[in-house]
Amino acid sequence: MKILAIETSCDETSIALLEARGDRGDFPTFAIKKSIVASQIKIHAPFGGVVPNLAKREHEKNLPILYRKIFGAPANEKKLWTKIDLIAVTVGPGLEPALWAGITFAEGLAKKLKKPLVGANHLEGHLYSFLLSGGSKPNFPAVALIVSGGHTILLKMPDLYNWKKIGETRDDAVGEAYDKVARLLNLPYPGGPEIEKLAKHGDKRAIDFPRPMIYHKNYDFSFSGLKTAVRYYVVTHPGADKNVKTKADIAASFQEAALDVLIRKTARAIEETGAKTLFISGGVSINGELRRRFKKELGKKVKVYFPKREFCNDNAAMIATAAYIKFTQGKKYRPAAQANLNM
Repeated sequence: MKILAIETSCDETSIALLEARGDRGDFPTFAIKKSIVASQIKIHAPFGGVVPNLAKREHEKNLPILYRKIFGAPANEKKLWTKIDLIAVTVGPGLEPALWAGITFAEGLAKKLKKPLVGANHLEGHLYSFLLSGGSKPNFPAVALIVSGGHTILLKMPDLYNWKKIGETRDDAVGEAYDKVARLLNLPYPGGPEIEKLAKHGDKRAIDFPRPMIYHKNYDFSFSGLKTAVRYYVVTHPGADKNVKTKADIAASFQEAALDVLIRKTARAIEETGAKTLFISGGVSINGELRRRFKKELGKKVKVYFPKREFCNDNAAMIATAAYIKFTQGKKYRPAAQANLNM
């Protein structure tokens, strides 16, 4: 099955063309024919975050451009469309104006070309993004950790096609905490990569920041208190946000605290569910220190799967995987924006 997928949930416009193989219940494989992502970071950087209506405007401008890059000349376009079986588009979660930009574009294509259109859950796209990297077939049961700017979620998976949420953040997501701490340290947007880069030059033991909920018996997370602790440290240490060494120590100590919580909660979920595999995905999964620590500390207990770095951030290829998994189960999301859609 060939799938054309569209992603516009936040500040990245993406279109991808994939071929999926595997019947219902089989382990699917995906071949990426074409995949393009247009970032809007420079547009939103002056505001320190994503502005929804600006994002929508850029999506509407970028989608026709990316579409033409995917299909090329009109003659080639007609030839390609005869082979496409399904159109998939992100319906949530995300910024509602941005979501509608992609949905409206997808609806226009589906109507014009008489192709079936299905919605896809952005978070399920992250969950299944490891499938884009190939590699060995994972063993189940498994635990999955989704870490992004908007979500921190733990799932248990008896098999590839079924999952149950066992924990999530009660306030800030871990990626959101990274961005907010970056602003406290006067670092550029997006803050996550800047914190990681700065932390490499700092002492991760310099400041004993709290590890919220680390010993709680549930699998929920909370990063608001950690972010607030960083804020109080900066306020009570004048010049801390300007001194290069102090900033590096703050970044390293903050990152260490956040990762300690993620790893301990995930380790306990693995132990208590008897998981054989761990899937880690979402924008924060691109973080090199996170990858190193999870592999080192949990890699002897389970097989750890990460997406390739190019598929950690928002992209349409992962949306195709999510749509296909649902489609083979006879399930689908209606093509309408659901900004608060969850797992």
